[in-house]
Amino acid sequence: MPMPATDLFSIDEFLRQERGKDLLRFSTAGSVDDGKSTLIGRLLYDTQSVCEDHLLAIEGKGTAGPGETDFALLTDGLRAEREQGITIDVAYRSFATARRKFILADTPGHEQYTRNMATGASTADAAVLLIDASKGVLRQSRRHAYIASLLRVQHILVAVNKMDLVGFSEEVFRAVESDFSRLLDRIAEDTGNPVLARFLPICALTGESIVHRSPQMPWYSGPSLLEALEELPSAECGDKDPFRFPVQRVLRPDAMFRGFAGQIASGRVRPGDAVTVLPSGYSASVERIVTFDGDLPEACVPLSVTLVLDRPLDIGRGHLLVTAGTGAVVTQRLQAALVWMDQRPLECNRRYLLKHASHTIPALVSKLEYRVEVDTLAHVPATALEMNGICVANLQLLRPIAADAYSANRTTGSFILIDPETNSTAAAGMIRATYPDTAVEDESVDAGPVTEHERSVRWGHYGGMLELTGPESVLFRIERDLFCAGLISQHNDRDDVFFRQHPSLLEALARRQAEAGLLALVVQCDDSEWVKIRIGGMEERCHTENSEAFAAPLDRLLRHSGILPDAPTGMA
Repeated sequence: MPMPATDLFSIDEFLRQERGKDLLRFSTAGSVDDGKSTLIGRLLYDTQSVCEDHLLAIEGKGTAGPGETDFALLTDGLRAEREQGITIDVAYRSFATARRKFILADTPGHEQYTRNMATGASTADAAVLLIDASKGVLRQSRRHAYIASLLRVQHILVAVNKMDLVGFSEEVFRAVESDFSRLLDRIAEDTGNPVLARFLPICALTGESIVHRSPQMPWYSGPSLLEALEELPSAECGDKDPFRFPVQRVLRPDAMFRGFAGQIASGRVRPGDAVTVLPSGYSASVERIVTFDGDLPEACVPLSVTLVLDRPLDIGRGHLLVTAGTGAVVTQRLQAALVWMDQRPLECNRRYLLKHASHTIPALVSKLEYRVEVDTLAHVPATALEMNGICVANLQLLRPIAADAYSANRTTGSFILIDPETNSTAAAGMIRATYPDTAVEDESVDAGPVTEHERSVRWGHYGGMLELTGPESVLFRIERDLFCAGLISQHNDRDDVFFRQHPSLLEALARRQAEAGLLALVVQCDDSEWVKIRIGGMEERCHTENSEAFAAPLDRLLRHSGILPDAPTGMA
């Protein structure tokens, strides 16, 4: 049966209105058991954004009795989350009101899962930070507020939850508001990112002041949580910022087409625009903007497109296309704020992989400027950083990148550190400053032989010869430790038949490898209970009973010989 014209019009009008709504991304934050998941579940329920079968599936489960609903289960979907009553992973949900659309990230409050909180907040335009009215401002609430400020979350709605436990007392609410306002001011001063905060008294369990204003708190004249979310200004899309386009892939479907695919990180581009390729510095003009649906006359953030340039250039994954004259800084040295996410502590001068935009390169944390003490916001000297710690550090990259400060561009100003041994994400980084390095300029020199300094910049160490004698399994363990620490080594076995026949060639070959910037390993296996480590005229001996005893003397020899800088390697 045909649908009446009025119904067709109403559907078209509905679709038009939905397309016209703007989108706000926000995350939750706060200490464990502050009620974040319950709040999100209540918000979804009261805005009629939950399917009936979902409600029936969780009815009577969790902390709820028969016929009741534990709203936290609407976002806590993992079995471990339901069993322990805490949020572990980041849960993303979407809903809409008559005024705008929302994507929310329910993040964990437990200190062990701080890395997941940082992940959820990294793409948020705003944050809802919960504080238990009966407990006040806790350590994890401070940590989450600091991380949100580092990530440049401009707007924070501080929801003082569980007001029913304090008799809906205005005095308690004002005390929390005063304490946390002072904390946010100090955080903004420390991070350089002022935060616009609004305080709201709520009770997520009963729905007080979540969608509608509560009669339980006549002294509060402000908006409900949903009203406050609707009133937040729209996030700027970044289309007026300088053009940034990290190249993800080179497309060559045939000999006549060469395009560079990726997602626009900021700004906009049109055919005819002049762009510069970083870090090489070559320039060209955009000839076409290609998509699956045809060429575009213009493209802006966050579209994924393929750019065709007017002349062939050597461009690959990891290069950055920028508007000519507004280039990012090409550098191998930078200073960044780090949120440490790995159970293995951060170690200076241990080799990590730095993933920046579409580029992954080896990097060293050369120095910790200071660690942030969350309770006092004091800057504390440190040489290592434990899991969930926050610090400001200097990094040395083994190849140049084109980067912006995080305050200027969240995409080209951020990175993650990866542990090459476990392939796990070790840290999230926000670039504070970049330092042009003469070593970067040296790499662009195309005349003369490659120097020893240039090789050391590329590999992160100088060449040398390391002689190892001991049981085969122990020597393999030492070689792997060197590999995990980022040293480029070459194995040479004295027991090889060829080297037994020509022993002088082994020494000559090892010297050649050292001149090329490699760490030449000259290995002699035996059944001794001792391991001998020799570099030049220096030697260390370790007993094989203690498998952890090799790192310190090996580190000492590498530093004293000049192969490594005078700093720990991170092998201990």
